[in-house]
Order: sequence, then structure tokens, then C-alpha cells
Amino acid sequence: MENGKISSLQLAFMIYPTIIATAILMLPSFTAHYAKQDLWLSPIWSSSIGFLTVFIAYQLSKRYPNQTVIQFSQQILGRYIGKLIGLLFLFFYIPTTGLITRSYGEFVVDSFLPHTPVIVITGSMILVCAFAIRGGIELVGRVAELFLPIFLITLILLLILLIPDFNYKNIFPIMEDGFMPSIKGAVVLQGWYTEFFLIIFLLPFLRDSKKGLKSGMLTVFAVMITLVIVNISTYAVLGTSTDYKVYPLMNVARYISIANFFEHLEAIFMAVWILGTFVKISIFYYASVLATAQLLNLSDYRPVVWPVGILIVEFCFWSLPSTVEISHYEIVAFPFYAFLVQFIIPLFLLLISILQGNFKN
Repeated sequence: MENGKISSLQLAFMIYPTIIATAILMLPSFTAHYAKQDLWLSPIWSSSIGFLTVFIAYQLSKRYPNQTVIQFSQQILGRYIGKLIGLLFLFFYIPTTGLITRSYGEFVVDSFLPHTPVIVITGSMILVCAFAIRGGIELVGRVAELFLPIFLITLILLLILLIPDFNYKNIFPIMEDGFMPSIKGAVVLQGWYTEFFLIIFLLPFLRDSKKGLKSGMLTVFAVMITLVIVNISTYAVLGTSTDYKVYPLMNVARYISIANFFEHLEAIFMAVWILGTFVKISIFYYASVLATAQLLNLSDYRPVVWPVGILIVEFCFWSLPSTVEISHYEIVAFPFYAFLVQFIIPLFLLLISILQGNFKN
């Protein structure tokens, strides 16, 4: 079904923007709502979910090499129950890909192209991603390897240029109300950390499967450090108003002004951010396509790329009529839904697999 192979470095380069691309834009606001000045602690607490998710995915992949969760769930639970579990994953990944694409479209329209229909933005992104996915996982890996350094350099430059605008008093006192505010903020973050389970769709195509665990763990650590730095930087500039901003990082980017000449960098940041979002949507899209093909027992996933793409565009607008509704869903429902599908169910599958192995022995 997939003949391409990726390296452990490409795996990390694909998963890192899959988590970070949307997280750096919206999570500072979501986390500040609960944690306030302790928002930088929340990524540290919730990273434990990321480490556990990678460990669970790796252990499942190790027990069932060259298979994804759609395939080995049928071995663990039987054909019919396994198919139902596969459908649950499919019904999670396709709408979630639509949600991510819609969030991307709303951000571009709200920030830079207010007169452009959202369908044009979302449809063009899905079109480009579809061409990449038809080229295979190896092509997506090479694109991520090319784009991620540009994405990281721009993000680092943005944060460095913000230093003159920092007001460090904004992040003090630390833990004024104890641990609970930052832990509440961590609950929102867990939805993004469980997205590390997507490596289950990539590990079967890793050239050196033994490096999969190390690569995944290092990526979780890199995501945690990035979110800590972004959260501190955002709150140091915006303070208590962070909670009321839809895209706090884009707001702080507008503060950059050096000698009244080097300014208006938010357009450059958005252009580079789109590269990271392209990788994120491509990975979710690829997982949706691969899951569909494996559920239907197809020998090739490419015939379902376009039908799944059309479904994703439809899900961009079903049940999510506005940016307010999207933000509400991402704070209230998505973290728990993602936690159930990408953490609890895989953990359940791993435990059943271990018990089955013990009974056989």
C-alpha cells in the first residue's frame, strides 16, 4: 500500500509541526484563561501525556510491526470489534482534519485576507496537500525536512526581536494561587499532546524502527520547550490581555519595531507559519486516507485521496459556523475527545495485547 520509507529525523520533522503549527497560535490564549501568569507551567505538566502517548504507540508498533492501529486492532479485538475501533479513529481524524483546516482558513481570512471566502483558502490547502499525499509518505517527509528549518528560524527570530518589549513583571508571582491554575491549563493542552499518537501511522514506514521511540520522545521534549518559551514570551508582552486574544502570538508580532524600519513582520511570520500548517494538515490527511484504505482492505490508498479530501472540506463547515464556535469546541470538547481516542483506546489495546500474550504463555 505504501512503498516509501522515512528516517527517524524525518519522523521528528513531520510530527513537530503537526503539534506546534496550531498550538503556538491558539494555546497561549486557551491556557491563560485558566493559568494566567502560570501558563508557561502548563506545557510541562501536560507533556507527560505526550511521553506516555509516544511510548504506547511505540509498544503497539513493536508488537505489531508494519501495521497501523486500524490493522492490529482487528488482531487484538477480533474482526468486527476491531473494525468498529477503526471506524472510531476514522470518525475522529477526518472531522479533526476539517477542524484544523477551518482554523487555518479563519486565521488567514481574519488576519490578512478579509474579503476572500474561507472555502477558497481551505480548498486550496487541501488540494495542495492531496498532491503531496499522492506522492507518498517519503515525499511528505522530504517536504517537512525542507520546511521545518525555515519555520523554526523564523519563530526563533520573532521571539528574539520581541525581547525589548518584554515586561517580566507580567509572569510574576509564580504559582500565586498554587498548582491548580496551571494544571487546569494543562488539561486543555492534553488534546494537542495526544496527537503524538499519529506516529502509529508513520512507524511502519520507518527505515530504522529501533530509533522510533527516541525520535518521538525527543520531539515531545522539543514541543514542550517551544510551548513554554512561546507562552512566556506572549504573556510577557500582552500580560492579562492574553486571555482575550484569539491569536496572541500574531498580536505580539505586531509589536516588533526596530528603528521605525524593521516592522510589520507578521506577514512574514504568517507566510512561514503556513508551511508548518501544510505539514500538519498533510499528516492528519494522510492518516485519514490510510485508515480509510485499510478499513476497506484496499491495496492502494491513492484512489481514496480525493474522496477523503472532499469530506475534509465538508467537515470544515459542518457544525462549526464561526470562529467563536471553533474556539469553544477546542477548549471544551476537543481535549477530552482527543484524550479518549488517542490515549485511552490505544492504552486499552496495549493492555489487552499484553494480557493475551500472558495467557498464551
